[in-house]
Amino acid sequence: MEEGKKSFEENLNEGVDKAKEVMDNVTEKASNIAGEAAEHVVDFAEDAKEKISDAMSDESVQNIKEKATEIASETKESLEDMVEKASEVLGEASEHIADFAEDAEEEVQEAVKKSKNFFQRLFGKL
Repeated sequence: MEEGKKSFEENLNEGVDKAKEVMDNVTEKASNIAGEAAEHVVDFAEDAKEKISDAMSDESVQNIKEKATEIASETKESLEDMVEKASEVLGEASEHIADFAEDAEEEVQEAVKKSKNFFQRLFGKL
């Protein structure tokens, strides 16, 4: 009887370890995705700063108006790109969460099956 209990605890610990491993993988991937998103935001900010600096260095009001129009257009494009990237990041994150949920469900089902087998062996078939 002691042997069956130990086997159940080992199986349960294996399931918990696998769930922790999956969670660590999801966390790592989410961190990578967040890092990529941050890089895109920094690039956007640097580009905007550069364009504004260029526009401010022109002395002609007409040139400034033209630059402002150009910057507005580029900013719109950059924001659209940013929205697209954010959408991709969220899509990837949702995929990873779905994978984690599937893995966790499999681990729980395995733990339930092993627990059931343990109790059936312990108490005889019900």
